Amino acid sequence: MTKDVESDNWFGTVVAPGESASLSVIISEGYSGADVSIPVEVWRGAEPGPTVAVTAAVHGDEINGTGAIRNIIRERPFHLTAGTLVLVPVVNMLGFERHSRYLPDRRDLNRSFPGSKQGSLASRLARAFFDQVTRRCDFGIDLHTAALRRTNFPNVRADMSDPRLAAFARAFGAELIVDGKGPKGSLRLAGCKAGCATLILEAGEVWKVEPSVVEYAQRGIVNCLRHLKMVSGKPEAPAYRMETNATKWVRATQGGFLEFHVSPGEVVQEGDPIATNTTLLGDEQNIITAPRSGVILGMTTLPSVAPGDPVCHIAYPRVGVLPKIKRAVRKLDDDSLHERMKDDLARNVMVTDAEA
Repeated sequence: MTKDVESDNWFGTVVAPGESASLSVIISEGYSGADVSIPVEVWRGAEPGPTVAVTAAVHGDEINGTGAIRNIIRERPFHLTAGTLVLVPVVNMLGFERHSRYLPDRRDLNRSFPGSKQGSLASRLARAFFDQVTRRCDFGIDLHTAALRRTNFPNVRADMSDPRLAAFARAFGAELIVDGKGPKGSLRLAGCKAGCATLILEAGEVWKVEPSVVEYAQRGIVNCLRHLKMVSGKPEAPAYRMETNATKWVRATQGGFLEFHVSPGEVVQEGDPIATNTTLLGDEQNIITAPRSGVILGMTTLPSVAPGDPVCHIAYPRVGVLPKIKRAVRKLDDDSLHERMKDDLARNVMVTDAEA
């Protein structure tokens, strides 16, 4: 059953079935008293169906998703036959304009949902967006990247205990799914509580629009719309799928300069070298190794570290899954999106042979 709240009226404009419109949503006021608004594209299919929101830049510096949504708006790579699609390239406009993850008051918008009309700036912004967009939607796809000085291999994060959301998350077609409800105040947790089944995609770096990440995000969005029968065709299945709720950051034990031996998306065995910690003159101090077998979910892109700094984020599979993943990866062509993604993300760090 889908929501039907003022289905034709979007932010004061009537968008009838079969039509589309470029609109704006007023979410606050600036220091001058002028309205602060965000651009929104609304597409309606001719037939009834779910309402899906695709959002990006809830953290204002995470703009890979902005690039993906802009590409969809400009290229129109599919025809929406049913339901409503709400495309929001930038949610956190105040952070985006400052190239910042945070709002001007240093609060994190993605820890402020569903927000309050009487709260802080972050809380008011969150409430304005949540009431005008999220509450009206049945499903949400929220596009993120790794934090500053890190990169992520694409992974979907969703509460897999919810059957409706689990099916939606699997339809996205990501190889890696991290099971979890999301942090308190996040758009996905608040959305799920309000009946908008929301997943997030984590992929790539801040301050960049990476072509392979854009391609990956767009493919996943189309897969989800196909799953909901809003777009013709069947979702593309990934070469493998690993679902887990077990991940761990491996941290530096000494300060120094790292020589990396793995790249995002790579399979590692317990004890495999992840990075060699050296002095600035190149003398080896210690070798950082994988504490368990798994898949590299993300890693730092900054080679200089202090004790305790995060180096590598590993996702741990269930027993017996890793050999299947390795067999699936061996069968992939070099020009597959999975392999191109690994190569593209590896260019952001210098990876060397541990034995060398």
